[in-house]
Amino acid sequence: MKTSLIITTYNWKEALSAVLDSVLYQSILPDEVIIADDGSRDDTKKLINELQKEYPISLIHSWQADIGFRAAESRNRAISKATGDYIIIIDGDIVLPPSFVASHINNAKQGQFIQGGRVLLNKERTDEVLKRHKIPKIWQSGLKNRHNTINCKQLSSMFSKISNSDRSTRSCNMSFWLSDIKKVNGFNNDFVGWGREDSEFVLRLLNSGVNRLYLKFAGAGYHLYHKENSRMSLPKNDQLLKNTISSKSTYCENGLNEIKESK
Repeated sequence: MKTSLIITTYNWKEALSAVLDSVLYQSILPDEVIIADDGSRDDTKKLINELQKEYPISLIHSWQADIGFRAAESRNRAISKATGDYIIIIDGDIVLPPSFVASHINNAKQGQFIQGGRVLLNKERTDEVLKRHKIPKIWQSGLKNRHNTINCKQLSSMFSKISNSDRSTRSCNMSFWLSDIKKVNGFNNDFVGWGREDSEFVLRLLNSGVNRLYLKFAGAGYHLYHKENSRMSLPKNDQLLKNTISSKSTYCENGLNEIKESK
């Protein structure tokens, strides 16, 4: 099974640097890393170009113009470049423990996708991670959802469960079979502005018959503190989500099929 790790980013090269560094310490490396860049400045491109020179696996920069928050289209653009059978998607503010990729791979099964958890860091702990590129210890201050730092196969088998709803959907830590992504035509590019594009994508997967495994005590990432994005687009995005709920849709018309290299 070939694995592609997709990392979304926008104008925060310091966080992206820490995340890409954490990839190098994985017990199982992904086969490729694709940066889904939603229009960052040239300093992000410079960072990636420098890392590409010595990065031990393929590091691909997928960029689109900055004309607003377009996470859905940015992810689709990166997915269209992926060569892996299995796709792990994280955000550029999720620093990975060494077992992260292995946990997703070891729990990958046909007919399901994975929702992973996260440990929330406060600003002080985030500043330390950005400086030292080291994940915090379980006993350190400044951690929320501290239990997610625990990585235990026995506990994971006991508490992980199939949970077929869009509750607690967090696209900052998810994984899917590429074939399932293609079946529903990826994320819906109609989502512009923050919010709901991940829940709508999850609902189409569920409507198509794919189960959601809520992974516990394995595969959690460390979420760096930052100010929240604007919620101004939520009314429009909520309506798109409601349309999918009411129609029980399994496919979006404006998805992966509309991705063009020129954009």
